[in-house]
Amino acid sequence: MNQTPYQLLGEAKIRELVATFYQIMDQDPQAHELRQMHAEDLQPVTEKLADYLIGWMGGPPIYAEKNGSVCMTTPHEPYVIGPRERDQWLYCMDRALEAVGASDDVKQMLKTPLYRVADAVRNSDFSAADRLAEDPNLIAVR
Repeated sequence: MNQTPYQLLGEAKIRELVATFYQIMDQDPQAHELRQMHAEDLQPVTEKLADYLIGWMGGPPIYAEKNGSVCMTTPHEPYVIGPRERDQWLYCMDRALEAVGASDDVKQMLKTPLYRVADAVRNSDFSAADRLAEDPNLIAVR
């Protein structure tokens, strides 16, 4: 019987994964554009992403219970999210999975689904920096 990522990682490890993800995003220059899309205080979004991933990985639907909807595109609509931002998100998640000691099996199990989630919130064929270069009046980040 195949186990879900939630069964393999557990809630505590998923929360650690998300906290590590945001630490990497906050500190790694390779995630600069991605970091610019987030508020100074990362705690609220850390909790939301952890709640979401717990349910998404096969655990209890904490995010849905707290927020009702599980739609990931709507909260991201105000931001220009292109391939660069998507790839920065995936880069941070890959590094976080490595940092928390996720097994190769878990990393492989999540590779394609995480890409699909990250690509689903992409709403532009261009990055925010590319769009700003075209139109300096565009508000691309908060």
